[in-house]
Amino acid sequence: MKLKGHHIFVTGGAKGIGEAIVRDCLKEGAKISFVDIDVASGEKLAAELGSSVKFIKASVAKFAELSKAFNEATIAFGEVTGVVNNAGVNSHADPVTMSDKEWDDFFDVDMKPVWLTAKLALPAMRKAGKGSIVNICSIHGRLTYPGFFPYGAAKSAVLGLTRNLALDEGKYQIRVNAVSPGYILTDLTKGWLSAEAGRTERATSIQPMGRMGEPEEVAKVVTFLLSDKSTYVSGSDWAVDGGLGARSA
Repeated sequence: MKLKGHHIFVTGGAKGIGEAIVRDCLKEGAKISFVDIDVASGEKLAAELGSSVKFIKASVAKFAELSKAFNEATIAFGEVTGVVNNAGVNSHADPVTMSDKEWDDFFDVDMKPVWLTAKLALPAMRKAGKGSIVNICSIHGRLTYPGFFPYGAAKSAVLGLTRNLALDEGKYQIRVNAVSPGYILTDLTKGWLSAEAGRTERATSIQPMGRMGEPEEVAKVVTFLLSDKSTYVSGSDWAVDGGLGARSA
C-alpha cells in the first residue's frame, strides 16, 4: 500500500496504459481521479473500481475543462499529491502537407498538458513541500523511427519539460520524472500491428526479451515514482522497453 493517503490525478486514464495506472494506484492504496474524453470507458472503469476512483470527462487540450475537472477532483479527494500525464495521440504526418492547425492540435494534446497539469498541481505541492509528477513519454523521445513526424518532436519536448520542472521544483521537494514505454500491447498498438501482414512478427523479432510489454508493467514503474519509495529520484527518464533502447543505441 505504498500510495496510501495519496490522491493521484491521471490524464487519459480510461484505457490502455492509463487504465493500468489507475488500477495499480488503487491497489497501492491511493484515491484516484482521472480525466478522459472517452466517457463510456471512463464511466465503466470508475463504476467497476468503486468510491476511491472518480472519472471526470475533460479534454486535456482545453485548459478550462482541465481546470474544472482538477477542481472537482480536489473537492472529492483533497489536494492532489501526484500527477500522471498519460493522455496523448499518435501522429504520422508529412512535414510539408501538415497544416498549422494540425500541428497545434497535436501539440495541444501531446505536450502542452504536461505544463497545464503542473500549473494546476504545483501551488498545493509547493505549499505541502512535496509531490510527484510522472510524464508518460515514449522511446520516441530518444530513439525515433521514420514516419513518426512530429511524434518524436513532441516526446522530446516532454523530456525537456520534465528536466526543467525537476530542476525548478526540486527546492520544494517536488519530484518530476518521465517514463518512456517501448512496444506495449494496448488496443492502439494491437490495431497498428494487425493493420499490416507480418508486422507483429517483425516487431516481435527485434525485442531483446522476445516479447512486447503489457500496460501493467508500465504502471508498476509509475506507482514507484509516485510513491515515497523514490524520494531521491527526479529529472530522470525511465525506459520501460524491454531493452529495445539499448539495442537501438
